[in-house]
Amino acid sequence: MAHSWFPQWRKKSAVTESGIIAPDETLPAGQTIILGLQHAVAMFGATVLMPLLMGLDPNLSILMSGIGTLLFFLITAGRVPSYLGSSAAFVGVVIAVTGFTGQGINPNLSLALGGIVACGALYTLIGIVVMKAGTRWIERLMPPVVTGAVVMAIGLNLAPIAVRGVSSSMFDSWMAVMTVLCIGVVAVFTRGMVQRLLILVGLIVAWALYAVMTNLLGLGKPVDFSGLASAPWLGLPTMTTPTFNMEAIVMIAPVAVILVAENLGHLKAVAGMTGRSLDPYMGRAFVGDGLATMLSGSVGGSGVTTYAENIGVMAVTRVYSTLAFVAAAIIALLLGFSPKFGALIHAIPGPVIGGASIVVFGLIAVAGARIWLQNSIDFSQNSNLIMVATTLVLGAGDFSLRIGNFTLGGIGTATFGAILLNVILNWRRPAMTEVVVQKG
Repeated sequence: MAHSWFPQWRKKSAVTESGIIAPDETLPAGQTIILGLQHAVAMFGATVLMPLLMGLDPNLSILMSGIGTLLFFLITAGRVPSYLGSSAAFVGVVIAVTGFTGQGINPNLSLALGGIVACGALYTLIGIVVMKAGTRWIERLMPPVVTGAVVMAIGLNLAPIAVRGVSSSMFDSWMAVMTVLCIGVVAVFTRGMVQRLLILVGLIVAWALYAVMTNLLGLGKPVDFSGLASAPWLGLPTMTTPTFNMEAIVMIAPVAVILVAENLGHLKAVAGMTGRSLDPYMGRAFVGDGLATMLSGSVGGSGVTTYAENIGVMAVTRVYSTLAFVAAAIIALLLGFSPKFGALIHAIPGPVIGGASIVVFGLIAVAGARIWLQNSIDFSQNSNLIMVATTLVLGAGDFSLRIGNFTLGGIGTATFGAILLNVILNWRRPAMTEVVVQKG
């Protein structure tokens, strides 16, 4: 059994004071289920919010996140602790491709789904190449200065969308501000699990305030719970078939670059916390994430990625057992098959979602800066300065280029521009360094 596909999980009764529960270890079944619930709750806020911002069915996205996590578990042979939830990297490109206004179900959803499937296919291909050739070429093509610039450009590109979504009336604008404040208070003045669920808890508090202001005081559009009352407890979510359009594919497929960077960072973080290298499973992790994204997009769900929220749960509990993520995936499956759960999500008022989107899109932009800080990027180098400056303006200004019959939008031009500029501006750097050393 030494060469079996899955590890032989060793059971431990508890985490010792100085130790951890490793990926190939497990706690008793009851504790594993509780940990799975923690992971499901940790991913819940973002996995629900991202589909709402894109006009996807959150019920289906929750369901596909569970299925995708189980697929990832199978492909990585149960050796990589990770939950796959809805990725924020798709929000900007999906909105750009479909022209979604931010309310209800996206009428042009099928166009976006074709691009999501294509992105998953590209991501899977990258994983296969990594399995054969390693990761050094990815680190050279997309160093931290590039990935940080692209992530920040995505956040800035989304900023006008968030603001327009809460500008229809002064009441909506003030409720968006209140939502931001609620999330901020939770983020700063709470601790533990509540703080890690800052988006979800902040949404609930803002939703309650909105209900008081509208349903009780009559200051705006009341919260409508009629759909919740009529929805059944069990049922299949609505599925949508993708349409493959070249312009949409070219816009959305480059998101694979961001997904690679996210997954790479996730694996490095977990390896650092456990003291075990996950490099041998990096290619499999990319393939698993790519196939999960293809499967989700093929039926109407969001593209998926690894979640920092779940890294936080692992860091606090010191439990890295991959079986905890199986439990989390099963919990997500149960929620996905409940139309009443979906009706509850759709009852969240638009201004509250808009306020949350302001925070989320801002956090995406700040995540780019965090990548630079963590990797000590030197902005005294003109190559870095010019590449980042150009990338941010291309993304924030939504600079588009028409190529033949399709248009490459702001996020696409920012992504490709960052990669190409980095390659071009650093082309002679190794040679110049050698000359300086020889002269010294």
